[in-house]
Amino acid sequence: MPVLRPGAPPAEANKPSHPALSRRTAHLGTSQRPWARTWGRIGRTPVVRVRGRGSGRLSMMGMCCFKPGTRSRLIYGLREYRGRKDEPKGFGWKDFCRLLVRARIQLGGPIVLVWDNVRPHLTRGMREFIEKNADWLTVFQLPTYAPDLNPREGIWSLVKREIGNLAAADLSQVTRAVKRKLKQIQYRPDVVDGCLAGTGLTLND
Repeated sequence: MPVLRPGAPPAEANKPSHPALSRRTAHLGTSQRPWARTWGRIGRTPVVRVRGRGSGRLSMMGMCCFKPGTRSRLIYGLREYRGRKDEPKGFGWKDFCRLLVRARIQLGGPIVLVWDNVRPHLTRGMREFIEKNADWLTVFQLPTYAPDLNPREGIWSLVKREIGNLAAADLSQVTRAVKRKLKQIQYRPDVVDGCLAGTGLTLND
């Protein structure tokens, strides 16, 4: 599962494409590793030395929520991994189920979920959850290898840009920086809308 950690290598930026979404639509998934650009002398790669080697990693999952005529929303979850015994390294299908239930409560209505094909989304437990809650949850799978159609990728890009040059001393500092940026985005529905626009997708009533 993709994660955030200090000193991670660059990740490719994604570019947009097309179709359309309807009703209250949510995109859900996890993050990629952060990257950033900086200045340096020709022929000399800048090196930032930090403490905190082996201090752990931070996983993210989130939903961009849209409905015509209403304020767009971002609902997310974070999980730290510090290498302790029996500590989960990332999110499993049960975590996605809990996030969906939380989203339904916050949004107060049925959800049309459009998401990618990462492994936890395709497990038997996840399929059974979707079938059991078909009265309020409708799911569509994005094409394989189509991050350009997922507005959530725009959110993660903004977060990675924020912390790309952060010389974090420990995992807690990374977590605080990520939380701060995600909370800022939650108060900026125009930013969430911009991530949808960047995919080339549109909403239909």
